[in-house]
Amino acid sequence: MFHAVIHLDHHHAEVLHFDEHQVHAARIEPHDRRSHGHADHPEHALFEAVCQAVQDTPEVLVTGSHVVIHQLKHYVEAHRPKLAPHIADYRPAAPLSQGQLLALARQFFVSYDRMAGVPTPT
Repeated sequence: MFHAVIHLDHHHAEVLHFDEHQVHAARIEPHDRRSHGHADHPEHALFEAVCQAVQDTPEVLVTGSHVVIHQLKHYVEAHRPKLAPHIADYRPAAPLSQGQLLALARQFFVSYDRMAGVPTPT
């Protein structure tokens, strides 16, 4: 799917991949936050799992608290630089229902694609 939206906090992430007709939802919550060499920064296991979930998605919107989205942005720039151009924006947002998150993302991507001169794929 062409778009994804992530709502992130320090413990889990909600990821919605969507197009005009379909939505695929996933909750990411790493089982062992100290695994994979992340003992000093346990949130890195979550950030890596989020990056894996959207690595093949052309356009991604990231939402969450200002602090956690800033940390994810830094993580992406430092550890997953090939993903950085696919992240359309980092936007602070309070927790939302899946329906609210999807509506926010759809509205964002219509404007984002229009400003870029790219028709929103269906």
